[in-house]
Amino acid sequence: MVISEKQKKILAILADGQFHSGTELARVMKLSRAAVWKQLNSLTELGLQHSAVRGKGYRLDKPLELLVHAEIDEVLSDRTRELISSLEIHDRIHSTNSYLVDCGQHGALSGTVCFAEHQTAGKGRRGRQWISPYGSNIYLSILWRFQQGPAAISGLSLAIGVAVMRALRQHDIEDVGLKWPNDIYSQGKKLGGILVEVSGETDGPCSAVIGLGLNLFLPEPEAESITQAWTDLSKVTGWQQLSRNRLAGLLLEHLIAVIADFEGVGIKAYVDEWRSYDCLKGKAATLFIATQQFEGTVEGIDDDGLLLIKRLDGHVQAFASGEVSFSGYLP
Repeated sequence: MVISEKQKKILAILADGQFHSGTELARVMKLSRAAVWKQLNSLTELGLQHSAVRGKGYRLDKPLELLVHAEIDEVLSDRTRELISSLEIHDRIHSTNSYLVDCGQHGALSGTVCFAEHQTAGKGRRGRQWISPYGSNIYLSILWRFQQGPAAISGLSLAIGVAVMRALRQHDIEDVGLKWPNDIYSQGKKLGGILVEVSGETDGPCSAVIGLGLNLFLPEPEAESITQAWTDLSKVTGWQQLSRNRLAGLLLEHLIAVIADFEGVGIKAYVDEWRSYDCLKGKAATLFIATQQFEGTVEGIDDDGLLLIKRLDGHVQAFASGEVSFSGYLP
């Protein structure tokens, strides 16, 4: 799935966030003014809002930094480049995770990486939709093949959270933390999410597609359907200009390092660091598992990455799965 060449061309012109007259756009694109207007309206389907001011022309409400392979590659170490078998950037795709799951079933190599500018059916946990406007955020998936089976990669999503935090810290982004088992949070609001999909033999080789969605700038109209408290890096950093390509590269650098080493070291190598980013510990919370609810106070995680909840009777119970509600926010 791709955007049209005309959409790409008008985006390339408007990406600077400056005003461009209808006459200029018509001349550069070799279209009529009416055709230019039609192309501008088509951008809203991608989640891109624009303004029109008489005497000035048209501009995007926010400048765009589109993903560029060479700029992402500049950030990567030699080791990471060697571990990546291919790196794809899609203009438009149904879901980076779904795409790589399909690629994995058809023999794609370990280390296949997929970025997208826009997802039409982005995936969150438990079948939820991940809101994915064009050119605004990070939508990234990595296919990796493990040799020792699913049991050997238990806790991988927590380690992936550590990798994300390392990348954000290297980009000088503070005031972020991790919410068990696989969310990135800031000030009680969801900033990003991790989705790991595993397939293969119980005791033999398996494949995992590791997906990350991270909000850099989420337009309010696009976010109206989100049912939980959310935030983005523009809010967390006070609208500080972020290099989307540099952040994409840093995320990929840290993710590949953790994924490549995980089968050898396991979750225990990341537990202490994960605890330092824990934004749930000490909070009253409710854990939902299917139709059951477990209330108590979060005591952190154990050495295997299981969530510890101190129940109302004082008993501490460990949980391997579930979704947590805290501070009045439903998962």
